[in-house]
Amino acid sequence: MKTVIGINGICGRMGLRIFQLAHEDKELTVGAAIDAPEHPCQGRDIGEVAGVGKQGLPVRAELSVETRLDVLIDFSTPQGTMAVLPPCVARRIPLIVATTGHTAAQRHEIEAAAHETAILMAPNMSLAVNVLMNLVSQAAAALRDKDFDVEILERHHRFKKDSPSGTALHFARIIQHAMGQTQLRHGREGLLGERSAAEIGIHAIRVGDNVGEHTILLSALGETLELTHRAHSRDCYARGALQAAKFLAGRPPGRYTMNDALGFASEKQG
Repeated sequence: MKTVIGINGICGRMGLRIFQLAHEDKELTVGAAIDAPEHPCQGRDIGEVAGVGKQGLPVRAELSVETRLDVLIDFSTPQGTMAVLPPCVARRIPLIVATTGHTAAQRHEIEAAAHETAILMAPNMSLAVNVLMNLVSQAAAALRDKDFDVEILERHHRFKKDSPSGTALHFARIIQHAMGQTQLRHGREGLLGERSAAEIGIHAIRVGDNVGEHTILLSALGETLELTHRAHSRDCYARGALQAAKFLAGRPPGRYTMNDALGFASEKQG
């Protein structure tokens, strides 16, 4: 039996690519196409919007009560996430939150929903990025108290709304946990004095159609370790989201991570 997925933010760049790849996947079927009420594609057949031919599935502003889903993938906006969260909780539909830029209060509400349904909230869906997160954690732990400075550089397309990226902030949290820095400095300007050992510098670049690039620099006097991931297309994020959907469907309530979905060491929290 196929896993039935819904996609929130389906008319965006990521949503459309997830739909196109799900359309090709024999293990999946798309049962809900959701986007913002004001989106110009409201009411149109999502297959025609995505260029795969009519599917009999119109774009809607909300999740209808009669729609049966095994899992919902959210690649929208923070407001879009909060719009689909209540029906997912009420109907116990597992939810993958791939949207970034949520406030602390919104994050708390999403995490609290894990008491009622399965929640997988991740800043990045890419397999290789999640491998890199594990490598960065190991490197940071090994270099703790060794006088290494840390800087994070991220590049994305000109249309990205949040800065820095959720992935860059997650890398910073991983490093803070391993190395103990207490400050995040977003760029530098003016006469600031010497760099503080307690800070992690984060620099956001917005250029052209760059789909995502993250570099973590760990540097001491005399040497530098540079760890980089470059996305060549959105497919790496879309395929990761679909793999996560197959994993999360049918799971009991709780918090899950991409480590769980990808078969790495589990970080699941109940």
